Amino acid sequence: MVPELPPLPALTRAEGEFVDAYLEVVDLLGRINPSRTSHTYGALRAAQALVGRATALRDAVTLMHVRGESEVHAATLARALRVLDGERRSGRVTVPEESSS
Repeated sequence: MVPELPPLPALTRAEGEFVDAYLEVVDLLGRINPSRTSHTYGALRAAQALVGRATALRDAVTLMHVRGESEVHAATLARALRVLDGERRSGRVTVPEESSS
């Protein structure tokens, strides 16, 4: 049985696109992370896709600015990131601790 997740906080369309594009960039960076990858081909494909996703992220933030959304509501967006598993996903970007072998 899948546990019920808390609902996403209310977001504007631009904020939703911002969060989605940010997580897509984080996922790609996690696939590129040299301390966590084992094959160059997968890292290469992720690096190639990163350009497009970074552009989408820029466009989402630009749209927020153009629409007059001048403030980033960090607490609300952080809640959305948590619901969307952002903590685990962003953890793949970090360098893992050394194993004591």
